[in-house]
Amino acid sequence: MEKRPRHRPTRKCPGTKRQIYIGEVSNCVHCGSELRVRRNWHMRKTIQTMKGPLSLAGRAKVCVNEKCSHPGTRYYASQVLLLSLPSSTYGLDVLAYIGWRHEHDQRQFVEIQRELNEKGIEINERNVGKLYRQYLALLGATSETIRERLDEIVEKHGGLILGVDALQPEGHGSLLYMLYEILSGTVVSAMQVETPSEKELTVWLQAYEMYPVLASITDGEERIIAALRAVWPNAARQRCQEHFLGNLADEVLEHDTRLRKDMRVDLGGLPKISDLPNDSPLF
Repeated sequence: MEKRPRHRPTRKCPGTKRQIYIGEVSNCVHCGSELRVRRNWHMRKTIQTMKGPLSLAGRAKVCVNEKCSHPGTRYYASQVLLLSLPSSTYGLDVLAYIGWRHEHDQRQFVEIQRELNEKGIEINERNVGKLYRQYLALLGATSETIRERLDEIVEKHGGLILGVDALQPEGHGSLLYMLYEILSGTVVSAMQVETPSEKELTVWLQAYEMYPVLASITDGEERIIAALRAVWPNAARQRCQEHFLGNLADEVLEHDTRLRKDMRVDLGGLPKISDLPNDSPLF
């Protein structure tokens, strides 16, 4: 019998797409000064998602104002928490897929494992069960460890900076809403529903209304903003820069595609450089 290595084998993912996120908060919540992007990564890893492997990296921002009451405070890139849990090499969409198939469609772990393997995701039955337990922990009440971490942030900074966002796992129409704290990079809770109402989102967030919130970041969904306003009416609100820039790109994508087609038609008749005679001037 071939002897297997005791350590975990390195997973190789050739042609992996790379995604870099920068901290979304632009100004320090304590002094209002503009934040500076740190040169070092606060997180780098490769994860498996339902859309293929993804090389994920995040850079935090830091307050460099020496007169600030909290100089050196780091504001982490919260979008990485929407893609994968800390210390996990699987995407949250995989987590949500496992939870939905087991809870809603009554599929066994071994069946879900086969489905994921067919979709190109390397996973065994044991890890399917592990991710399912993480899924239940996300949907359940906040653990004592997370509460202690949030209490530490409140004591240090006077409040939290919360991010709320949603992702739609492949294969069904439900949405996985994520609540995370940006100053500590902590995933607080999650809720998976098909079409949540403003009231449902408000009730979900009210479980944490005992915490003071300095600011919140969302993707701009009106129901989320209304729920945050209902629970923490005095907290500042900011739209996620990643989503904002993505929405701007959507507006010009059609025009950019048309421009590229027109340029290809206009320039298609020009001879290639290699087809020009040796004595022909280039300019």
